[in-house]
Amino acid sequence: MKIVQMGAFVVALAMSSLVMAEGGGDRTFDRMMTHNDRSMEVFVAKEKAAGNPVVVNDKKDDKTRDL
Repeated sequence: MKIVQMGAFVVALAMSSLVMAEGGGDRTFDRMMTHNDRSMEVFVAKEKAAGNPVVVNDKKDDKTRDL
């Protein structure tokens, strides 16, 4: 009986380590944000080259301050 309990414990530990393994979500998110930053830089460069003003609003008004 003790061997069965020990085996179940080892299986539970092995399963939990496999479930908690990194699935690559962090790398995917980092790559997505890098591509987003690059595309924004290209957009701003095109808009400046076309003579259109690019507005960047860093300040938040009272309604969006808590977001």
